[in-house]
Amino acid sequence: MNRNIKLLSRDKTALLLIDVHEKILDVMINKEKLVDNCIKLIQGFKILNLPIFYTEQYPKGLGPTSHLLLKELEGLSAIQKTSFSCLGAGNLFQRLRDNNIKQVVVAGIESHVCIQQTVLDLLANDFQVDVCTDAVSSRKENDFDTAIERMRNNNSEITTVESVLFELMEDSRTEEFKKISAIIK
Repeated sequence: MNRNIKLLSRDKTALLLIDVHEKILDVMINKEKLVDNCIKLIQGFKILNLPIFYTEQYPKGLGPTSHLLLKELEGLSAIQKTSFSCLGAGNLFQRLRDNNIKQVVVAGIESHVCIQQTVLDLLANDFQVDVCTDAVSSRKENDFDTAIERMRNNNSEITTVESVLFELMEDSRTEEFKKISAIIK
């Protein structure tokens, strides 16, 4: 039997964490849940040994990524950008292609600006995009809801952190399952 091609596969999936700046976190809806779920994604992707990329939108003005996430992202370098879409983040899209990435899990802020524009550009470049609704946020609920609806209407996969991690594991008989189950709790 065949698995659904939309299910995430370890050999072609990466995490893209977009613009979770310390300076703007305080005005985000459910900021604690956002940070907590971004950390779960980072830890899960590390356990599964999958690529992680993260961006910073104009860090000179917005400051660095949240210190809570930087602790988890140790050893990785931020991709700095001034464009809202990560299409303008240097050669990020080409790096994804060069690493045979076809599925991109997206988390970060803000849902209706950098997330949405990046998702639409990834889709336009033939990537499957999985947006974790519990790991993205905006300042206003209407902006968040509208962005999720628009991304769904443009064929992105709308999902959650737990769904992503369990899809990538596929089986509960692994050591990774025990480690990721501990993160999820």
